[in-house]
Amino acid sequence: MKNLLFVFIGGGFGSVLRYCISKWLNNTETGIPYGTFAVNILGSFLIGLILGYAAKTDTISDNHTLLLATGFCGGFTTFSTFAYENHVFLKSGDFSSFAFYTIASFAIGFLAVFAGVYVIK
Repeated sequence: MKNLLFVFIGGGFGSVLRYCISKWLNNTETGIPYGTFAVNILGSFLIGLILGYAAKTDTISDNHTLLLATGFCGGFTTFSTFAYENHVFLKSGDFSSFAFYTIASFAIGFLAVFAGVYVIK
C-alpha cells in the first residue's frame, strides 16, 4: 500500500507539472505541441538521471525510485519509461526486442488512437 502512495504522490506532481508546461509552451495558433515535446525529452533525461544514479551509487531507496522514476516521471510523461526500457534493450544487446518493442509501440499505439476515435464516432 505504501508503494502505491509513493507512485500516486509522484504521479500527481508529475502530471500537474506536465499540464503547466504544456499550457505554457504548446502553440495554439499552429497546433505544434512544443510543451509536450519538451516534457517528453525532459522526462526521458530525468528518468535517465534518476535510474542511472540509483544504479551507480545504490543510495536511492526503492521508495525514492517509486516516487521519482515511476511516479513523477511516469506522471510527467510515459515516454520517459518507454525510452528507458529501450535503453535497457540496447544496453543488453537485445536489438530484436528493441526493434519489435519500438515499432510495435508506435504502430499499435497510433492504431489504438485511431480505433478509439473511430469507436466514438
